[in-house]
Amino acid sequence: MTTLKCGLIQMGLKGETSMSPDDIRDRMLEAHLPLIDEAGRQGVQVLCFQEVFTQPYFCPSQDGKWYDAAERIPDGPTTRLMQEYAKRYRMVIVVPIYEEDVTGVFYNTAAVIDADGTYLGKYRKNHIPDTAPGFWEKLYFKPGNSGYPVFDTAYCKLGVYICYDRHFPEGWRALALKGAEYIVNPSATVKGKSRYLWELEQPASAAANGVFIGAINRVGREAPWDERMGEFYGSSYIVNPLGKIEAQASEDGDELLVHEIDLDMIREVRKGWQFFRDRRPESYEELAEQ
Repeated sequence: MTTLKCGLIQMGLKGETSMSPDDIRDRMLEAHLPLIDEAGRQGVQVLCFQEVFTQPYFCPSQDGKWYDAAERIPDGPTTRLMQEYAKRYRMVIVVPIYEEDVTGVFYNTAAVIDADGTYLGKYRKNHIPDTAPGFWEKLYFKPGNSGYPVFDTAYCKLGVYICYDRHFPEGWRALALKGAEYIVNPSATVKGKSRYLWELEQPASAAANGVFIGAINRVGREAPWDERMGEFYGSSYIVNPLGKIEAQASEDGDELLVHEIDLDMIREVRKGWQFFRDRRPESYEELAEQ
């Protein structure tokens, strides 16, 4: 049996949105480090945080101060720090942060660091929402241009999809066809229509593509936007290739969820459900033309 010990960290905002992005980053990192240490003690092999994990979900605002939250990848402080922790604990770490590429060009990005601390590359969120009541992400993020990379880490073939991406089945399939075994989806999702979809879409995508998925959401309220946006509901989980949720975190607590998965299950499920064999890509051309 080929096992993989996965860790997901969900967390509420530390500090106030009136603080500077640098001060919020310091508080969020300070709060995460003990949980990263705990993941290391438990032997976690792949660890992932929530979307833009060092900041609030600032997209309900239209305030240019949040551009100052962006960092370079891999040369920014958060990626550098996570490289140290990855090396210390022999742990692959997925680091979702706000990225400044060239001056004034920003992406919603996840850096991927291997278990020896090596920076492997990045995934940039492809699908950028601009919807009421406050998902005004197009002000802050340019659509990703990294494609759908699969990272050959020390422990598994790893894919990344970010939040709103999960509503689009094409990316899940692209990652699976490229060999991804475990795909993480760091998110910032509030109660409403998405609460039902949270435990529907990703299990369905895991089953349709024969992969494991780690879904991470933040928790709590973030003033002053909470009256408009509502509450983040946590409930991070790991789902298997049959679409069954194997482990799940609470709705309202800062939490490290640790769970061991059996990668051999991918082969067993795909031997029974021959979705990749029975695909008809030659008949799908019109989908990409519309």
